[in-house]
Amino acid sequence: MGDGTDGCAMLGAVETRSVSPVFVGRAGELTALTEALSRATAGEPQALLVGGEAGVGKTRLIEEFLDTACDRGAVVALGGCVELGADGLPFAPFAAALRSLRRRLPDELTAAAEGQESELARLLPELGEPGSHESSDEDSTARLFELTVRLLERLAADRTIVLVLEDLHWADASTRHLLTYLLRTLRRGRIVVVASYRADDIHRRHPLRPLLAELDRLRTIRRIELARFTRTEVHRQLTGILAAEPDPGLVEEVFERSDGNAFFVEELVVSHEAGCAPGQLSDSLRDLLLVRVETLTEDAQRVARIVAEGGSTVEYGLLAAVARLTEDELIEALRACVGANILLAVPDGDGYRFRHSLVREAVSDDLLPGERSRLNRRYAEALEADPGLVRADERATRLATYWYHAHDPAKALPAVLRASVATRKRHAYAEQLRLLERAMELWDEAPAEIRRSLRPMDYAEAYPPCGCDPETTPLRYLDLLAEAAVAARLSGDRERALKIGKTALRLLDGSDENDPLRAAWFWTERARLQSNLGRGDGWEEISRAQELVKGLPPSAVHAAVLVGAAGWGMLRNPGPEALTAAERAVEYARHVNAESIELNARLTLGTLMTAAGDVEAGLAEMHDVRERTTALGQFTEAARAHINIASSLEALGRSREAVELSDSGIRLARTYGLVDSVSWIEANRAESLLSLGHWDETQEAAERLLRSASSSKPRGSASLRLAQLAVARGELDAARRHLADARAAYGARDPIPQYTLLMGQIEVAVAAAEGRFADVRTRLAAVEQAGFPPGTHRYGWPLVLTAATAEADSRGLPAADEGRAEALDTIRACVRRLATPAPVWAAHAQQVSEEIARAEGRESAARWAETVAAFEPLERPAQLARARHRLADALLVEGGHREEAAALLREAHATAGRLGARPLREDVELLAARARLSLTPEKRAAAPAEAADDTFGLTPREQDVLRLVAAGRTNRQIAEELFISPKTASVHVSNILAKLGVAGRGEAAALAHRLHLLDTTLRAL
Repeated sequence: MGDGTDGCAMLGAVETRSVSPVFVGRAGELTALTEALSRATAGEPQALLVGGEAGVGKTRLIEEFLDTACDRGAVVALGGCVELGADGLPFAPFAAALRSLRRRLPDELTAAAEGQESELARLLPELGEPGSHESSDEDSTARLFELTVRLLERLAADRTIVLVLEDLHWADASTRHLLTYLLRTLRRGRIVVVASYRADDIHRRHPLRPLLAELDRLRTIRRIELARFTRTEVHRQLTGILAAEPDPGLVEEVFERSDGNAFFVEELVVSHEAGCAPGQLSDSLRDLLLVRVETLTEDAQRVARIVAEGGSTVEYGLLAAVARLTEDELIEALRACVGANILLAVPDGDGYRFRHSLVREAVSDDLLPGERSRLNRRYAEALEADPGLVRADERATRLATYWYHAHDPAKALPAVLRASVATRKRHAYAEQLRLLERAMELWDEAPAEIRRSLRPMDYAEAYPPCGCDPETTPLRYLDLLAEAAVAARLSGDRERALKIGKTALRLLDGSDENDPLRAAWFWTERARLQSNLGRGDGWEEISRAQELVKGLPPSAVHAAVLVGAAGWGMLRNPGPEALTAAERAVEYARHVNAESIELNARLTLGTLMTAAGDVEAGLAEMHDVRERTTALGQFTEAARAHINIASSLEALGRSREAVELSDSGIRLARTYGLVDSVSWIEANRAESLLSLGHWDETQEAAERLLRSASSSKPRGSASLRLAQLAVARGELDAARRHLADARAAYGARDPIPQYTLLMGQIEVAVAAAEGRFADVRTRLAAVEQAGFPPGTHRYGWPLVLTAATAEADSRGLPAADEGRAEALDTIRACVRRLATPAPVWAAHAQQVSEEIARAEGRESAARWAETVAAFEPLERPAQLARARHRLADALLVEGGHREEAAALLREAHATAGRLGARPLREDVELLAARARLSLTPEKRAAAPAEAADDTFGLTPREQDVLRLVAAGRTNRQIAEELFISPKTASVHVSNILAKLGVAGRGEAAALAHRLHLLDTTLRAL
């Protein structure tokens, strides 16, 4: 028997019929596609979705477009989603498209994939062996997606590529996710992505429906919906098919019966040519589609039925093995099917497929139940006998599907389990989950001896291998549940993972067998899911797991439980208990040679050590983990090391080092496609940039992070950076908006101090800026009551400083007098609980102390000078500028030192201008104007005598009114005290607000006290 390639070649010249040689209609749609091609050629990536009912002409439109693309020199890569029974093959259209690109551009693709061959081999096995699977690697799918997008961008850098993905309605979940990622992140390259789908298949619960809704929100994607043909277009189609002017009655009848569906028009013409009068046609659509099949020979009909059940495409060798015809008989049968335009030879392979899926579905539906099972058994037996009949990346999934539809549990269960391992290795976790659920369905139906012969093939992370020799211990149903729980989590279906875990725990609770390790593993997994879903902090579940492993010998599960407890404590309560748990986790992991768990635990341990004050040892531990994980190729954990080290450096005030390490981490994460890790590192980098005074760069980074981050917490961090910037720049509405976005991102059920303290600081800052001093005090009291866990000083000091500054700025305001003493006591209580493990926090502590003194009217220029000196070497320009402003104010109040004060104000003003810190800049300008000091270095300060002649242009009467406003008087009370009318008092107040440039009476009073407008001391200078 000849090979499949020869068989296809022999049929290449067979004449087909019933397809119109004339392209009918679709001028607008074709124009949209060709315009997108032109824009892509100019360097602007394009994406289009082509939808329409089955048979309406999607494929014909795309073929016409591809002819145009080829004429313009574009490289076309075509991939179709594969339907296999009711299943889809993971990544099938992308694998086919990449395979096509590899044939067309072998050297270019090899160069574009250089260094990432092992990862990209999960999509295109021809690139080599897939890399080893990292345990606990939730970034693996995103990594594969990022590398795929980057590969396409590199290939499209200097040539136009048209990527066509057909039949999305059959797409598996992994294909849908990859397509979404591609369309969201494709930003450069000369590439057009065209994807088609059958709109009439997209019912309310179809998995493609939410994807289409999501893509509709992306402005970069255009949807093209194909309508049915008009009567005129049907007339043109019939003319092309018949090569003659059709009879008007035939046109009318065909149009009425087809309702303008292009494919139905062709089938009706076939029926007409076969001698069926239009009026005699069956009312059944299926019968209509089977008309041309039933005119074939028996062998040809048999081949059509075999191909219909084999999947979207069937290889020639596999078809020959299943059909059991002689080579001549098979070739003749195929010739008849192709000649009748029922089957087509696959252009880039050695197989056959139906020209239209509607015919395949009709032929498949016409099979008898026993006939369908028998054909699937033959496919499975043929594939077992000769695995080389299909591609290696499809083999396990297709064999599992054939045995499953053959209704043979004894054969299907082992095949399904092998396929689940194969899909996991490709990071197709949604398909792995579907296969494992199918295995659970088959479990009780499979004979006991088959179940006893099964062995665990792919342990779920730290899940215990029965505590026995896996070579001799049978697979258990709980093992399936563990694998399914991890697959569900990694595929993003956390709700399903939670349900599977609940099922497992119920089984364990109802079992007579004591299995604490398995139970502990499932409780740890549940803790992670509860936190990820925002259902709680997971501590109750971790505690249950700890109780279960207490007293047991060291094991990987025990170490994982301790790592979970240490990680929980690191984020929420980084104290001695968390440190002890991390140390024990390291010890247990080493004992059982679980190096990946050990490295995870060591990284947590190093972070906790640094937070506890053992700085150099903690940093050294984390750097060792970073180097080791990089050497082992555990890049997800290496990226996490960059995240934690950078965060620890920022906590120590070493922001420039943190930025440099973050840059290194981003390069590593991007190289290996660790998209989520990039987001976390970018969030830390933005925080350090803010500290260093690179505010514009911080804003750009935060806005970019909001657009690109896939996880909620990095998005929350980006919103917090933007809120901090907005407060510092006096944009209070924007600050409130960004703060609300951060709260939504973090959720309310799992408060983590590093987020809640920072959100509290922003709340306090906004309230203070708006003169809501009662809210400032209420929020601070709540924070003080909750406490400051070890290591949270980096968030505590800015919050306490903001509250102390608010108290100082409100001194003298009657509305703020009541409760001031209690508020200052609360601030002092917070100060006593906050550590100063680095110079930057010692400087904050000194600044807080001086703000308290200012609030009590006992500030000292000498002490403010010490604060300035403390900040000067720390690369904290915003804090230094504010301290210089305070020192200048104190020097002017104490008398003399005008030149020194002027120099300080000029430095502070320059910094505020560079940062865009409007409130600070305005405070500096107001103080300089009040003291008659120039902020321009080349100008000399005005003489002191001139200073007493001006108070922001306020007349003596307006100064009197301002004193009463600051005392909290109403317009009527002011009028009575000054013997003027309430209307005149109102006019004075309006003039005062305008001259001071403030919005309300409270701001005017605060400004008057802050600038000593009501104090004769400064005016006498």
